[in-house]
Amino acid sequence: MRKIVLKWVVIATCFWSCSLLSQTGNEMIALGMPGDNLNLYAVLDVFQQSKTLEEFERTLNSQNSNINNLDLDNDNLIDYISVISFNQGDFYSIVLRVSINSYEYQDVAVIEVSKNNLGNVVVQIIGDEALYGKNYVLEPSVKVVSETPNPGYIGNKTIIAPNYVYGNGIVYISDWPIIMYLYSPLFSIYVSPWHWGYFPSYWSPWSPILYYNYWSFHNHYYESQFYHRASYIRFPSNHSYYLRRRRTSSVVTRNRERGTYDRTYEGRNYRTPVAPPRATRSDIRRESRESIRQQAQPSTRAQANPSIRREKGESTRQQTQPTTRRQTSPSIRRENGESTRQQTQPTTRPQTNPSIRRENGESTRRQTQPTTRRQTSPTIRRENRGLIQQGQSSVIPQSRSSIRQSERQSARVTRQSNRSDRQKSRP
Repeated sequence: MRKIVLKWVVIATCFWSCSLLSQTGNEMIALGMPGDNLNLYAVLDVFQQSKTLEEFERTLNSQNSNINNLDLDNDNLIDYISVISFNQGDFYSIVLRVSINSYEYQDVAVIEVSKNNLGNVVVQIIGDEALYGKNYVLEPSVKVVSETPNPGYIGNKTIIAPNYVYGNGIVYISDWPIIMYLYSPLFSIYVSPWHWGYFPSYWSPWSPILYYNYWSFHNHYYESQFYHRASYIRFPSNHSYYLRRRRTSSVVTRNRERGTYDRTYEGRNYRTPVAPPRATRSDIRRESRESIRQQAQPSTRAQANPSIRREKGESTRQQTQPTTRRQTSPSIRRENGESTRQQTQPTTRPQTNPSIRRENGESTRRQTQPTTRRQTSPTIRRENRGLIQQGQSSVIPQSRSSIRQSERQSARVTRQSNRSDRQKSRP
């Protein structure tokens, strides 16, 4: 009897400890906002597995995937999430948007795919502030490096771990099927054709479930080693490009203020998830510098090894010195100079003969004189000479040189007259 009682006590203790561990390890958390009904961890996982944006949109709105549980227009039916892409150079923003009515839209989240100057791709998903609050950013994680990163995609292609370049908390994506599709020449900007009152034939809305049941489908993502919550947006300039195209709805704002979306919690209180510490600008700059340095140093050092440079320098000196000295020796230069002089003298002297130059000069004078004489006839020259003389006669009395010359002549005349008078006066 005692053995039976002890056995039941042990079994009860095991069940109690297991339930306690499950409650502490898988404690339910919630933001307390409408975005709790669309798990962005699951959205990023589906984005990794998809090959095209059309496939991504279809999987996102599938009832079997258990991802979409949004009812923003409060009609007790799941809303259809449209996928719209924007592009600016090497930056893509994939927007998840819901049509609230025939004229209002509400953005749910945006997936930003950016390629930096080194050609590495960074992916982040950012929840809209109206549904997730400020700074709700998710990205691939780097907690596990030795294993195959993010093995969410299961297909014919094998994901190779070395394709990822890790730099101080950043995961660079290169082999996701949808990333290769975005940067391929076959890709064209995709805008979902579905909107309010016009939905695909394969989709039919269903009633939303309570958050307690929705959590059971996605609680494993919060302990995942392949995705984590980031502390800041890595490319704010690209994000500002999206913000100019962001759409919001007054209906969603009004329902949130009234507490309409709180019905999904069924009156329960959940713990708020802990946000990562806010990164400062100096930390962001330091992180970017370290990531660039870690990528650039291995390749450049292998190419610019001092021993390799020394060997290359000696080999180039050995190759260049003998060839240049043989080509520029004094004897060769002297012979080349004499040969060039011998070649140039006979050719230049006959061309510059004085008789030839004299004949050429006379011929040119004969050719030029008749033309100038015809143009300046004697009558024209005589008239021009007369005009010049008249002009000179009017100008000479007024010039200082002419006045000085006349004064000298008058002084000379007076001196001569005085000299003659003195000679006459002598006995």
